Order: sequence, then structure tokens, then C-alpha cells
Amino acid sequence: MPNTRVMVVDDSAAMRALFCDILDNAKGVDVCAVARSAEDARDQMDEARPDVLTLDVEMPGMSGMEFLEEIMATRPMPVIMLSSITQAGTGTAQRALELGAVHCFPKPLHTSREEFNATVEKLGEIVLKAHSGELSGGAADTGESADGGGYESDGSVVAIGCGTAGIDAAKRLLAAYPANCPPTVLVIDAEADTVESAVSAMRSSLACEIANVVDGMSLKPGTAFLAYDRSRHVIVEQGETPVLRLVERDPVAGFRPSADLLLGSLARSGIPVVGGLLPGTGTDGAKGLQILGAAKGRIFVQEPADYAPRERYEAVRALGLDIAELKQDALAGWVLDATAAKPEAA
Repeated sequence: MPNTRVMVVDDSAAMRALFCDILDNAKGVDVCAVARSAEDARDQMDEARPDVLTLDVEMPGMSGMEFLEEIMATRPMPVIMLSSITQAGTGTAQRALELGAVHCFPKPLHTSREEFNATVEKLGEIVLKAHSGELSGGAADTGESADGGGYESDGSVVAIGCGTAGIDAAKRLLAAYPANCPPTVLVIDAEADTVESAVSAMRSSLACEIANVVDGMSLKPGTAFLAYDRSRHVIVEQGETPVLRLVERDPVAGFRPSADLLLGSLARSGIPVVGGLLPGTGTDGAKGLQILGAAKGRIFVQEPADYAPRERYEAVRALGLDIAELKQDALAGWVLDATAAKPEAA
């Protein structure tokens, strides 16, 4: 029986090399072509004749999700999504399976020999099963349903402040969100081009919606609202339906928009709130978490990686707050658990 032919599509040369190495070491698998973009893959498809496609989610130009949708409409074949944001059970994984992918496989975060060998065995087996038709795809493969795997919000609003160093963690949180995620406001201290570049490739892959904050927007479930316009602050105004308001005033402790100001407005609103800080320079958000915690809001801070700035984390710790300190990998699970409706006691 001939080996299974695989095309690897990824915009990162390092990832293309890694996955080619992994697949070339897998028994019964041959890499027939590599491509750096959807356009490049489309141009090679007829000549390469792959049996299976591995496809990155986030790529410049046409995203992996958009190309997946095109493939299923024009020349259906088994597609395995390879990405750091497609772990089983995440909103991104659910979306990929809904579009026709047969499996979602996380990119390895480390490349030790032990992990490499384990990845060779796992991915090789998945590719062979995909070619043989043993993988049917569909949301059931994640162990959760496409509507959020039974997640139901308790009505809380999530408010998070982060700097440039926290954008990756924010992306992973959004990728894990189901379609009915809690309304989430992200105040991001970063250049507009940096934020827009980070989220543009994700828009088609997320189960939830992403929207830039506009004055008067209702805080509705299923949406993450991004505030990074450095000309105005964002606050929440209480009413029958809470709304976002943009405020023109001086920076607060050097920051605009200010996480302190947003968290303070939520503390006064009486709305159930989960608030937190991701890594970033400066101390914006620490005092806001203190105010929110005193108002019985649930609060967290992400422990920064060794290479990330620690100012916000250390500012929070210096206040001696009763706060959850989370690793990046635990962030999404903690937020969804904290905002999930709990069964009523019998």
C-alpha cells in the first residue's frame, strides 16, 4: 500500500521544517509538498496530489480557516488543523471542525527529544486515520458541542487589562471561548498596528465575535470588545442593559485607555464582574483590581513568563490582594469556570 501523501501549509519556515521532520519520521507517511500560504498551496495542489493537508490557522492573506472553507467547497479532502490555538475543546477547534476539518492538533510548544518522538507517533497515526476515513470530524471530536460544550454564562462581565506582552495570552483566551462566551472587554496598551495584526488572522477562526469598542455598544454575550484607541478611555455605564462608553479625558497615571478606570467603573456598577491583568509594562490595572476585589468582584493576575515584563504582576502582589495567580495555560479554563452558571443546590 502506498504511503499517505501530505502537504504541509504554514507561513512559518521553522514550523514547516519541524512538521516536515515529524511527518518524514512517521511510518507510512510522505511529505509531498510544503506551502507558505493558501495561495501557494492552491498553486501546487494539482501537481502535488496530497491525500491529506495539514493547515495552519493563522496566516497572512487568506487565513487557514478561510482556505479550509474553500477546500471543502471546491475539492474536499482530509484537513488537519495545526496551531497553538486549536487544542481540543476550544472555540477555534469547534469552528474548524464545523467547517470540515477532521482533526485539530496543537503545535508543540517545546521540541525536546521526548516530545518530538511522542508527536511523531501521534501525528503520524492521525494522518493515516485521516486518509483511511477513520476520522469523521465534527464538533463531537473535541468532546464538546459546537454551542459551547454546555457552557452557560452566569451573567458576569469579564474585564481584562494587558500590554503588548499579554497579547498572546489574550489570543489564547479568545481562541478558547465558545460562541456564547461572557461579554469581555480587553483594554490593551499597545500600538494599534500591533493589535490589529494580532487579531486580524483570528477573526474567521473564533467561535465568538470580536469588535472594537464603539460608544454606546451594549455588553452582549458572545463578543469580546477591544479598547486600544489611545485618544479615549472606556468605561461601563449601568442600565437595564450595561453599555460601553468612550470618555475623553486626560490619561490616568499615564495610560489611556486605562484599565484602572474601566475596572473602577465596573466595581461601582453592581454588575457581577471577573477582572484580571495580563503581562504588560507599567502598573495600570493594579488599583482597579483592588477596588474591584473590595466590591466582591472575582479577580486574577497572570504570572508572567521569564522573558515578560513583571511590573503589573508585582504591583498587584504588592497590594496583598486575595487574588488568583494563573499560569497562561490555566487562564482560559479559570475564566470560563469563574463565569459559568452553577447548578442550583437541590
